[in-house]
Amino acid sequence: MEFLDYINPYHWVMTLRNLAFDCGRLPSRMFDIPVISVGNLTLGGTGKTPHIEYIINLLKDEYAVATLSRGYRRKTKGFLIAPAGGDALAVGDEPSQIKKKFPQVTVAVDEKRVNGIEMLLKEQKPPQVVLLDDAFQHRYVKPGLSIVLVDYNRPVWRDNVLPFGRLRESARGIRRADVVVITKCPPLISEEEKRYIIRKLNAGADTQVFFSTVCYDELSPLCNPSMKGRKVGNGCEVLLLTGIARPEHLKRELERRGAVVTLMQYADHHNFTSEELSVIARRFSELSSADKLIVTTEKDAERLMGRDDIPTIIKDNICALPIKVKIIDKENKFNQIIKDYVRENTGDRSISAVGDED
Repeated sequence: MEFLDYINPYHWVMTLRNLAFDCGRLPSRMFDIPVISVGNLTLGGTGKTPHIEYIINLLKDEYAVATLSRGYRRKTKGFLIAPAGGDALAVGDEPSQIKKKFPQVTVAVDEKRVNGIEMLLKEQKPPQVVLLDDAFQHRYVKPGLSIVLVDYNRPVWRDNVLPFGRLRESARGIRRADVVVITKCPPLISEEEKRYIIRKLNAGADTQVFFSTVCYDELSPLCNPSMKGRKVGNGCEVLLLTGIARPEHLKRELERRGAVVTLMQYADHHNFTSEELSVIARRFSELSSADKLIVTTEKDAERLMGRDDIPTIIKDNICALPIKVKIIDKENKFNQIIKDYVRENTGDRSISAVGDED
């Protein structure tokens, strides 16, 4: 045990809490349908949303999928299902983003995940699979498959528990995971480095470890249809507007494409004020190049586009840069673990199989 752990009250609180769940002093509920948890050990920025979207893409054509999260920084309380088209104020930016991308998926929020799953199962068309977003420490639900994400750039074995570091609990907690994904890796990460990371993780003997990398898509205009097909080329000036934990990767991607980037960085899940929007508009107007645009993330776009006070100069020039993840080398094995778990715990009652009975 590290010296900082000995003197850290938060470490001991989390250790005792986990022990209470492990020995049954605190209840942990299992459900009769597949429940997949995607979480992490670290505060923010490991890529949970794109990995949730990856799993949705993997399952949505065969099963009725629902996602459940607490809906961080939403303006509502309790259980709520995202409306068609999403609503960042009601359900949070990430659930709203997921609902817009996957309208056929039920996207729900609830601070109490047990209640959230119970409510989903009471729906007229209950889900066959529930994906829990950011629920590794929410142990009142016992998932059938627990996936933990670790940022390649922030190794958990070099970090400390809050407040001395960014860990929500001891790095030893990773032994509860069934699958670990090292995220944001270089696409050409070597086998030697993979073996080193697996050794340092010290995960459970049966834990499967995978590596993923981020892929950036083409720019997507948010308001102005004439920007469709817009590219970032050499000399293009980009005002990069972010309210995410770590915008460095996005900035580097735009610079790789040839852009000269001015970063305006706000806190994760930041809700922009009218005054801040005015400052953003002024900063953009001050860029000297005729070839210029504003780029933001899909998550930030959810909080921006629901407003009615966005200056016209922003609406006319803003695009989002979508991202997705790719599992490096062992994608088929990763996919099969998820598909096998779901099939074995639904009795193979996929959408097509249920449809054949009607």
